[in-house]
Amino acid sequence: MNLLRQYLPILDWGRRYDRTALSNDMIAAVIVTIMLIPQSLAYALLAGLPPEAGIYASIAPIVLYAIFGTSRALAVGPVAVVSLLTASAIGQVAETGTAGYAVAALTLAFMSGTFLVLLGVLRLGFLANFLSHPVIAGFITASGILIATSQLKHLLGVTAQGHTLPEMLDSIFGQLGQINWITLCLGLSATAFLFWVRGNFKPLLKRLGTGPLLTDLIAKAGPVVAVVVTTLVVWGFDLAGQGVRIVGDVPRSLPPLTLPGFSGDLLGALLVPAILISVIGFVESVSVAQTLAAKKRQRIDPNQELIGLGAANLGAAFTGGFPVTGGFSRSVVNYDAGAETPAAGIFTAAGLAIAAVALTPLVFYLPNATLAATIIVAVLSLVDLSILNKTWRYSRADFVAVAVTILLTLGLGVEVGVAAGVTISVLLHLYKTSRPHVAEVGLVPGTQHFRNIHRHKVQTVPSMVTLRIDESLYFVNARFMEDLIQTRVTEGSDVRDVVLMFSAVNEVDYSALESLEAINARLTDMGVGLHLSEVKGPVMDRLRRSHLMDVLNGEVFLSQFDAWNSLAGQGDAGAKSK
Repeated sequence: MNLLRQYLPILDWGRRYDRTALSNDMIAAVIVTIMLIPQSLAYALLAGLPPEAGIYASIAPIVLYAIFGTSRALAVGPVAVVSLLTASAIGQVAETGTAGYAVAALTLAFMSGTFLVLLGVLRLGFLANFLSHPVIAGFITASGILIATSQLKHLLGVTAQGHTLPEMLDSIFGQLGQINWITLCLGLSATAFLFWVRGNFKPLLKRLGTGPLLTDLIAKAGPVVAVVVTTLVVWGFDLAGQGVRIVGDVPRSLPPLTLPGFSGDLLGALLVPAILISVIGFVESVSVAQTLAAKKRQRIDPNQELIGLGAANLGAAFTGGFPVTGGFSRSVVNYDAGAETPAAGIFTAAGLAIAAVALTPLVFYLPNATLAATIIVAVLSLVDLSILNKTWRYSRADFVAVAVTILLTLGLGVEVGVAAGVTISVLLHLYKTSRPHVAEVGLVPGTQHFRNIHRHKVQTVPSMVTLRIDESLYFVNARFMEDLIQTRVTEGSDVRDVVLMFSAVNEVDYSALESLEAINARLTDMGVGLHLSEVKGPVMDRLRRSHLMDVLNGEVFLSQFDAWNSLAGQGDAGAKSK
């Protein structure tokens, strides 16, 4: 039964479900549903799909995540970055507006879902840790700029193209003479209103004495107000006849049963984009889920989150949707609205299903400019150029990684940006661990503590060198350690003992073991003893099974202080301060 609960978390929280949780979840669902209706339509537009695809992608995936996911507040559905990645990926294999384009979107969701479920079953959630947070921040910032730029064509009423920032800007500037000024007025008005709602409306409502729950509900309904007003204006003044592009007819139906494409060419073309979308979506989703879970002292299981997100994407693939993940804004709204359990997501899905059946005719005259305004206001909050200044001050290597990711994403497109981000993250990790921090340490007078000789006033012995290794030893940094010890010992002829302080070493792989054996052989030839101190139990267990312990010319000390007491008095000169 425990295994079943592990893979079906609904069996865990569902058996404790009560009337209070039901009430809180219903209220949260109402607020999130109001927010999701225009947002879902907008992200479908961003992905290059019909508007109903956004609603379809927000129904079955939410329900499936509620069954398989572990977060109590995460709201799954279309998000800006994944929608942009979707448009970029399937735009390479099919033309926007064709049946093949829609099938490619379903296939992308299917492949992403399959990949995520496979990672979850194999317990490989740790692989997402290879994406550094600065690189992810750089990619999301660049993606936000690209998304906002891509929506300018809808605000201007032109038909610009392009997948990179230079292409988009060149296309937009080339069509400035074709601006539809009515569309521009509608779009700018909607954008200004949404920015005002986001920054000033909630404080205004609070000053007027509106209750917290009602304040949240009204504030989150801002996009709905923009949709209603601009739709009425377009309908009332027949602006569609004056060139204002509108959503048009949206089918009144529940999500249909659909099948992704399984042709070898299509699967091959979408394999890499599906993996990249899965990785980015999972990193974004699990970060949001962990943040919200920590606020209520709850925990999530990253591997089960992979299965939950995978199931959500598979659901989207078979119900007319496109790739989805956990969204930051909707999840925060869900949490702030008081969602107690994933049942809030199920109620949200029910609300969206009702909207799909009953409300879609009402968006016929909805201008695309309003949806573009919704996207622009949402994604500009993702843009954080301060990450460049922060990383420059803290770590130049991280700054280079962030800057390269941003420049490549803007200049060459999101797929190149994601691939560069993953590559840079791995290379950055390998670079940092290939040059581990190794400190020569001495005894702090009057204590049993050892500190860096270049940072503290410590006692040292000319005949003994103690090196504290602050990193696990493996194939990438093993040669660095060899060269460092060789250089230090040959600096002077007084050294008789080298002590490697292993207090921070958690792992020694076979390559590092061979390096230790080589170091031992060289020092033996030089008449220098090699000793180890403060070796952790699991590391010592493995070393005892190796040839090193048979040939080690020195000793293994329980503590560095024991090594000092045993070896310091053997030198010709006594301890001296440094």
